Amino acid sequence: MKNIEMSNSMEKINSLKTRKACDVTAQSVENANKNENAQNRVTWTRKIEFTLAGIGYSVGLGNVWRFPFLCYRSGGGAFLIPFFIMFVLLGIPLLYLEISIGQYLRTGPVESLAKICPLLKGVGIATVAISFVMCTYYNLIICWAMYYLINSFQNPLPWHSCNNTWNIQETCTDSITTNNITVSASQQFFDYNVLQKTNGLDNLGNMRWELFGLLILAWVIVYFCIFKGVTWTGKVVYFTALFPYVVLLAILINNVQLPGAVIGINYFANPKWEKLKEVQVWVYAAVQVFNSIGIGFGSLISMSSYNKFDNNILRDSLAISLTNAATSVFSGFVIFSAFGYMSHMINVPIDDIAVDGPGLVFVVYPEAFVTMPVSPLWAVLFFVMLLFLGLDSEFAMVEVMVTSLLDAYQDWLLKYLKRKEFVVLGVCVVAFLLGIPNVTQGGIYVFQLLDHYTAQVSIVFLAFFEVVAVCCLFGISRLSRNIEEMLGTKPNIYLRVCWLLSPILILIIMVFVIIDFEPVRYSTYQYPEWGQGLGWVIAFVSLIWIPVGVIHTLLTLKGSFYERLISSITPFGFDHDRKQTGVTKTEPLQDIPMAGKSPALQNEMLKNTSI
Repeated sequence: MKNIEMSNSMEKINSLKTRKACDVTAQSVENANKNENAQNRVTWTRKIEFTLAGIGYSVGLGNVWRFPFLCYRSGGGAFLIPFFIMFVLLGIPLLYLEISIGQYLRTGPVESLAKICPLLKGVGIATVAISFVMCTYYNLIICWAMYYLINSFQNPLPWHSCNNTWNIQETCTDSITTNNITVSASQQFFDYNVLQKTNGLDNLGNMRWELFGLLILAWVIVYFCIFKGVTWTGKVVYFTALFPYVVLLAILINNVQLPGAVIGINYFANPKWEKLKEVQVWVYAAVQVFNSIGIGFGSLISMSSYNKFDNNILRDSLAISLTNAATSVFSGFVIFSAFGYMSHMINVPIDDIAVDGPGLVFVVYPEAFVTMPVSPLWAVLFFVMLLFLGLDSEFAMVEVMVTSLLDAYQDWLLKYLKRKEFVVLGVCVVAFLLGIPNVTQGGIYVFQLLDHYTAQVSIVFLAFFEVVAVCCLFGISRLSRNIEEMLGTKPNIYLRVCWLLSPILILIIMVFVIIDFEPVRYSTYQYPEWGQGLGWVIAFVSLIWIPVGVIHTLLTLKGSFYERLISSITPFGFDHDRKQTGVTKTEPLQDIPMAGKSPALQNEMLKNTSI
């Protein structure tokens, strides 16, 4: 009887062992499939395509409207000092860091951050969330640009006078004025023709059907520019990334010949040194660097994951970052030369002309076209430029979501949707539906709320946790070894020192962002308290994934709390052999156990890298 019981017990034990072995084998097969997918990943057809795509993504509408205004508000030329200090200490090093992560792991931000630091895997999800939220409202700017473009094919331009059906004659004036009672014709065109805006966030009004149609058109354009992946997008960026510079140069050449242009340029470049004593100016500079280059949004990791393994990271980092900075300064000269001309023509101080946000490019600058020779031509060129600047950034933000979905669920998605093109279509449709509130009559209030709490609040927190995960927990020495695998040499001392300082610098910036936080507003409209609360909900749509990821990782790993904590900050997927010389493609990743961990524990960690 005892022998029978022992025999049954042994059968159960063997059965459990067999089942466990099967589970481990299945998980190993799954991991091997993921590794094979990474190695078979499509790449940019030419190296220059990634560089142009990176430039197109980082150089966007913020360079044209946000940077010139920050210069104006933060001491003119003096603002360039904190901007370039932050650019050198944070911008270039973190851009290099993100490109190297994507290029080495050949996955999007979600899987990359999960492998680098399982405890902070939520940072990767958060970057995808913030990019997706941004792409839902960023396309609205493209809609406005197309609306203005269509209306620019007439002479005189429709915003040149008050003799239109949408104008309120009692308060309309043909030019910008310091009088608080009257409003310019260009402002009324934007408010009462384009937006047909309501009086606040609590009254969204009716659908703006013209903008609704243009929103559909904008998403159709985006879809057909990215639906074939990087092999197709790489061809599109040859035009969309380079054409805006032709237009900017043409506009600047025209502007500097106008009377008063020099006054505007002097105003833009003249430094007010006392502004450097204000902490807020340094915070503005840091946030502008993050927004301008696109650090913390996941797009650079996603795009660089399609690079060849030995692609020159330093060259691309310098090309993208320096082009971005040069474009910001160049745009400042373009915008303020027009402001100087307007100030001269209508005898209004530049202080009363420069405004922030959409008003700069959709109200003030169109006003400058009215009195220029051949005004419809300059209006058409300007809004075509805005269209291309917006599209390049939109491509990258949508690609983050597509790449992350395919990295995590490719087999399941393709089982039902059959083709990647349908995955891209699904992402575009969902983003379009979420963006519909922006094209209502009160959509400008929704847009401003989303932009303030996404691009100006969430991004600093995301950047901080990203550098903590990579520079502190993953380690600069380990990152340097990975880069040496790809390029044959370790990153220089400048990059390593900046990576060491970046968590401290961003933490200081984050503290001052909280201390000096300014509630969202649009022009003179003050958002209600429930609106501010809604803004924080929007911010937490991305940030919430960080604590969720921490909790999920600690709960799903096995062992004591200390063992789980150590496992959760131990990277995986890096200890594999690669041929480093004379090879143009990478060797398959090997499932080698991590130091001090059994294959079963490694598979457990791999199983729990997604929420």
